[in-house]
Amino acid sequence: MDIEQRVGENGRVPFRSNRFFCVGSKWYFTTREGFDSGPFASRERAEIGLRRFLNVVRLLPEDQKLH
Repeated sequence: MDIEQRVGENGRVPFRSNRFFCVGSKWYFTTREGFDSGPFASRERAEIGLRRFLNVVRLLPEDQKLH
C-alpha cells in the first residue's frame, strides 16, 4: 500500500509500522487505535479489507470518528 500523509500532517511522512501481520496462514490488519481485523485468506485480501475499513471511517461524521 502507498504511504500517504494523514489529515493535519505536514512535511515528511513519519515512520509507520506495518499494518499487516500473519498468524499461521491467515492475514490480519491493525489500526492505529489497536483494532485488529481478520482473518483474511491472503495479504492482498487484508489490504482490500483495510481499504474498505478506511472508506467507511471517512464516511462517519467527524464527532463519531475514532481518535
